[in-house]
Amino acid sequence: MKAVIMAGGEGARLRPLTLNRPKPMVPVVNRVCLEHVLTLLRDHGFTDVVITVHYLASHIFDYFGDGRAFGLRITYSLEPSPLGTAGSVKLAEREIDGTFLVISGDALTDVNLTEIIEAHRARQALATIALYRVPNPLEYGVVVTDPDGRIRQFLEKPDWGQVISDTVNTGIYVLDPEILKEIPPDRPYDFSADLFPKLLQQGERLFGHIVRGYWTDIGSIQEYVRANFDLLSGQVNLGPLGLNLGNGIWVEAEDVEVSPEAHIVGPVYIGSGCRILRGATVIGPAVIRRNTIIDEGAEVHRSIIWRDCYIAPRAQVRGAVLLSQVNVRKRAMVMEGAVIGDETVIGEDALIQPEVKVWPKKEIESGSILSESLIWAPRVRKVLFGRFGVSGLANLELTPEFAAKLGAAYGTILPKGARVIINRDPHRIPRMIKRAFIAGLPSAGINVVDIKSAPTPVARFLVAATDAAGGVHVRLSPFDPRIVDIKFFDARGLDIDQVMERKIENAFFRGDVRRVFFDEIGSIVDAPHLVGQYEEAFIKAFDGRLSDSGRPPVVVDYAHGSSVLVLPHLLERLGLNVISLNAALDEARLAQSQELVEQAIQRLAAIVRAIGGALGVHLEPGGERLRVVDDAGLPVDGMKLLTALVSLVLRDNPGGVIAVPVTATQAVDLVAAEFGVRVQRTRASHQALMTAATHKEVTFAGDGEGCFIFPKFQPAVDGLFAIAKLADLLARHGVTLSGLVGQLPSLHMVRRRVACPWDKKGRVMRRFHERFPEFSPRQVDGFKLELPVGWVLILPDADRPIVHIIAESEDSDRALELAESYSQLVVEFQA
Repeated sequence: MKAVIMAGGEGARLRPLTLNRPKPMVPVVNRVCLEHVLTLLRDHGFTDVVITVHYLASHIFDYFGDGRAFGLRITYSLEPSPLGTAGSVKLAEREIDGTFLVISGDALTDVNLTEIIEAHRARQALATIALYRVPNPLEYGVVVTDPDGRIRQFLEKPDWGQVISDTVNTGIYVLDPEILKEIPPDRPYDFSADLFPKLLQQGERLFGHIVRGYWTDIGSIQEYVRANFDLLSGQVNLGPLGLNLGNGIWVEAEDVEVSPEAHIVGPVYIGSGCRILRGATVIGPAVIRRNTIIDEGAEVHRSIIWRDCYIAPRAQVRGAVLLSQVNVRKRAMVMEGAVIGDETVIGEDALIQPEVKVWPKKEIESGSILSESLIWAPRVRKVLFGRFGVSGLANLELTPEFAAKLGAAYGTILPKGARVIINRDPHRIPRMIKRAFIAGLPSAGINVVDIKSAPTPVARFLVAATDAAGGVHVRLSPFDPRIVDIKFFDARGLDIDQVMERKIENAFFRGDVRRVFFDEIGSIVDAPHLVGQYEEAFIKAFDGRLSDSGRPPVVVDYAHGSSVLVLPHLLERLGLNVISLNAALDEARLAQSQELVEQAIQRLAAIVRAIGGALGVHLEPGGERLRVVDDAGLPVDGMKLLTALVSLVLRDNPGGVIAVPVTATQAVDLVAAEFGVRVQRTRASHQALMTAATHKEVTFAGDGEGCFIFPKFQPAVDGLFAIAKLADLLARHGVTLSGLVGQLPSLHMVRRRVACPWDKKGRVMRRFHERFPEFSPRQVDGFKLELPVGWVLILPDADRPIVHIIAESEDSDRALELAESYSQLVVEFQA
């Protein structure tokens, strides 16, 4: 006997689940719904199946093919337009050669099909309808039968006043082939509304057979969720869900990674490739499908999460349905009954309120509260660039496809035939993204010079030292190892400016990329040997040797980064006494959380104390940012380190201009004033600081966060050069870092972050200008108030819905008071 599966439905009531897939392809725990139906048919001896398709039919073709992989022979009948249940089966008439079974592809059931077939044959019926008793028949077709099972009445979706039975039509029929003659061809026709009432009126042998077991029509979001949870809790007999780990926990495969420090309460299904990290909580019933990551401290309660999703640290998903490739960022909350469409990004601290539905490819801004369904609004992301270039979650937001498109967009704004130098961190994720990015450049006629894995300062130097039109560095973020940054350099090796960023964004979002003719496609050349140019310039900058190399050793922690490929032998050539830590490339240890970095600083401090070292330096893997421990084994605050270096530089060369951002401590100004040197304040970005360093009068620049620029060598942040320069200056002037820090002006800085929605940032800044007009003309970045007791900076964050408050004073209590009072003003000005 053949089976005909009706799988052409659009599933309008299931939207947004069915916007990108037909209703039968909606997954229910471990399989798509249609696969559950095919499994049931196979278990009851069916070998030949006809599937009627219409809406997004290719999804079904591609998934099931000819059926051999599922132990069946499958043929398809494509409806050119919707023909109704009976009309779709009529269209497949040529495939039917005897008594056949009809079943819906979007219902979950384990009923005994063999029993229905036997009942049909025993009664010699023309049609047998499988009936099921339900507590609420209002949404179904009610069928009334005689005691012998013969059907005597149909009621299609009655109200309570019409209900005379609780037995409903399941959409499972056993039919003799002559019934097809009663169905008119090529027009919509329905079994329950048209054919069966007609046959009943004609007195044909129509029977109902009440089935036991489980059956539900997945016709609404509520029924979909119930079906998943019923299957998960064992109410549906469709075989094992996967590997049973006990306590109601099922996994699809052994490659699932669950931290012993995660808290899981069954019933829970976990798909292949999933990772549930330490401190995460999953409370069942819950379904987590393939390649989904539940990150540290995240919570998932009574929810269904489809494949390739990411739930960030401390995010919460409660009673919701998340479709494929949804990204829920830090501390965001998705509440009961919410449904989030494919490829949606929910920003940090955002709240999705109960029962809200979000259509696919939306981006919910950080800190926003979504209380209404989001359907027609376009994808929100309109800018690519943030503080650290183009950033995104590895392989979720920043994918190879994204990188290739971005490479083509970047190449489009450069002249044909231009050269671009590109490099990466020594880790497989930047390697993957870099290679994808490279693929986009030649298509726009750009020649690529790949220096492989090198520290960022080396790449900057080589861009400026050659005829390159620009450069690109791909790295793991030093602030979050889940994030990849793509940093762009101009022809000087500096971060590109906003004008260049906008040009790249326009080309990217418009898809307006240049495709050159085949003989103009750019070349890709491997050139790691170019690093030698940087090395020789480095040695030359110190005339071949550092001052007084007989001082106590400097302890350098390379953090397993690419600097270890360059810096150790440079310091050796310069005669510096160095003790190296973590001086071997190790991809597995390259990406570290801030907690692990802090532990590394403590170990560094202990080693410096133990050996009596001159200082200790932790160099971030990319080679730009330093964390420093003084000779007493005490970590040095970034602002104090900046001020100390200003003092050393000016002792060596008491002239020129010192450049620092508006966020830097006033202690820099006090030290510079002792030497009669001017301090230039820049915007709070590396691009602004490096641009200032290109001016010939600037002799030193730093940001107070461990990044330093020595313009005579290169006008870009260079942690490798800064280590050698710091050791050289300390030795040349015969001072210790602890002694130098102890002589610095004593100031106290307090930082606060205040939540502020994007659409209120402008209002807040306007009101500061209105409240304090006397300070308006002097602003560089944000709004800074120079007060008799100190200063306060109000600085909107470029990437997040927050405003930074930075206050500094000679008195710690006064600094705290300033930070708190102006934080309150930010809150007040939002109203």
